[in-house]
Amino acid sequence: MTALVALFWRDMRRAWGSGALWLPVLFFLLVATAFPFAVGPDAPLLRRAGGGMVWVAALLAALLPIDRLVKPDRDTGVLDQLAVRGFADEVIAAVKIGAHGIGFGLPLLIALFPAAALLAQDGERVELLAAGIAIAIPALASLAVLSAALTANHKGGSAIGGLLILPLAVPLLIFGAGMLDPSGRGAVKLLAATSLLLTVIGPFAAGAALRGLRE
Repeated sequence: MTALVALFWRDMRRAWGSGALWLPVLFFLLVATAFPFAVGPDAPLLRRAGGGMVWVAALLAALLPIDRLVKPDRDTGVLDQLAVRGFADEVIAAVKIGAHGIGFGLPLLIALFPAAALLAQDGERVELLAAGIAIAIPALASLAVLSAALTANHKGGSAIGGLLILPLAVPLLIFGAGMLDPSGRGAVKLLAATSLLLTVIGPFAAGAALRGLRE
């Protein structure tokens, strides 16, 4: 148990140390800043399209740090040491998902508010976006760790990883953006169900991928 706690805090330090904390936040804000230049200063259009753009930016921000989620521990033998000590790969994956969810999720929620202002989102839509992203953070973290585990043996893994998990992330984007439609209030239940499913499956899928790294 002590080793798992140490792994959790090491991943947290890796996420928040040496400026890494700000990378997904800056990316998120950069997208929100650039998008109005692409569509023009049309506030109604920004309001309609901005919510969906927030969801796409949140997904990409979750995937940005996948190069440091698994590969450093594989290269330094940490994963092998944990396996030798009898820790299941699924448990190791769950710890990494928890650390990544907190590591990128909290800063992302904070960055959401200035980003939403740049995209002309009113108070009600900001509340819906914050609630939806908070629901989806565990699933986004699961997908990121799964992607990191699948691509740890490949150069340019972050680019490949995004392509691998995109089909699994599409329902999150659909139901998350659907929450913003006044006629789509049921989307929150579908978003929660999808997030729960991905969060439950994530440790088992990522654990199998971690086991594959040693074979």
